[in-house]
Amino acid sequence: MSLQSDTKRNLWMFPLGTVGRDMSYALFTNFILTYILFTRSLTAAQLSAVTAIMVAARVFDALNDPIMGNIIERTRTRFGKFKPWLAIGAVSTSFVIYFTFNAQLQGWSFILFFGVVYFLHSITYTMHDISYWGMVAALGSDADARNQFTSRATLFAGIGGTIASMLIPMLTTGDMTIGGSASVAYGRIALIIAILSPLFLCFTIFGVREQRRAVEEKAIPISFRKIVSTITGNDQLMWIAVIFLIHQLGNGLTLAGIGSTYIYFDFGYSGGLYSLFSTIGVLATAFLMMFYPAISRRIPRKRLMRIMMACSIAGYTVMLLSTLLPSQTVRFWTVTLGYMTANFGQYSFYLVMMISIINTVEYNEYLHGERSEALIASLRPFLTKLGSAIIVAITSLSYIVFGITGITNQISSLESAASTGLITEVEKLSSINQVLGGVQPWQTRGLFLCMTVLPCLFMLASHLLYQKHYKLDEPEYNRICTELAKRQEVNA
Repeated sequence: MSLQSDTKRNLWMFPLGTVGRDMSYALFTNFILTYILFTRSLTAAQLSAVTAIMVAARVFDALNDPIMGNIIERTRTRFGKFKPWLAIGAVSTSFVIYFTFNAQLQGWSFILFFGVVYFLHSITYTMHDISYWGMVAALGSDADARNQFTSRATLFAGIGGTIASMLIPMLTTGDMTIGGSASVAYGRIALIIAILSPLFLCFTIFGVREQRRAVEEKAIPISFRKIVSTITGNDQLMWIAVIFLIHQLGNGLTLAGIGSTYIYFDFGYSGGLYSLFSTIGVLATAFLMMFYPAISRRIPRKRLMRIMMACSIAGYTVMLLSTLLPSQTVRFWTVTLGYMTANFGQYSFYLVMMISIINTVEYNEYLHGERSEALIASLRPFLTKLGSAIIVAITSLSYIVFGITGITNQISSLESAASTGLITEVEKLSSINQVLGGVQPWQTRGLFLCMTVLPCLFMLASHLLYQKHYKLDEPEYNRICTELAKRQEVNA
């Protein structure tokens, strides 16, 4: 099969594989804290324990992700170095997700169980996440092709995440709740996603043909020294890691729990409203992901980031101005459209930084003669997870500061009563509306500021650092690729 036909095939088979993966990621990352808050009655100590577990698991990933990348680098099989770990990771992650959302434990027994499964998820998801994104560098080093693979994979990842973000609130909150209670609904959704995730990855495992040049080389030994030297020996990798982490804090803060709680408190306990907010919020990003390759041929990355920074500031400003509007309906749509505008800029940053991390593979080869594809790719999921842990800490802190758990504990008690048949679904919803009637304006405004002002500040910081410290712009990257091609001709 020709290289061109391989590329065309890969441009469909590779991105299709991540649809189910990102559905499971959205469920476990964006909704795990909401699931716990609205299905368990937590003391302040228990909420602090949940937060500590999440943060500790992400610190654990500081070692786990690069080690997994190093293991993948030295994997030598007839199926390549990526695909075996895609299969193992996908299946094991599905088992973890199913058991996490179907446990019937309460109190400290649940906290202990949660600690075990959360660490297990860190291990199993890392296996296929690093394998998946590490494969991008093995699909080709041509800048335009890499932009297409990255943007299309990100688009399909967004489709999976958006489907989950749209349906999960609708089917777990309000009058469309599956089984009449949030705990039953989350359990059934987890089962469906646990089946879909490995099925979608079959497109990548069986349909993608990657370059396997590294398989013919001698496997490198696993060592912390190798991991540290690869990261510290690549100045551009270190800078983009810091920049990406800061950006992730702003990019993920709204949809990781604060956004849904704010919508329920300010506009009513209806999953459909939050589905509208989150779905429309990411709708415009589909345009960017589809047309990013064409845009990147006309607008340099740093200039594009300046444009999108202004776009996001405008969006967050519109959200803040919505507080001046008297009509609740108009205010909801103003907040939603403002978030869509802000998120459009945020996701353009994300896409640029994804490519910026991958491009350090050639820079590493230029400096040290080694590509270290999986090892470098392991930083992206590690930073995403570390960012999500910090977001959880910020979210939990905001819940404690603004007294949110006092409200959610009452709601979770009503959800539990409905799941055991002590009250009807109609009685549950009526009681929850009464509980929400007691929410104070300062509590709602506090959540709102956390999902507008903080993300904007994080984004601005990442923008300034990228403009100053990241040097691998288009001309420099092309120069490095040309030099590497000359070296290969000499060594051929």
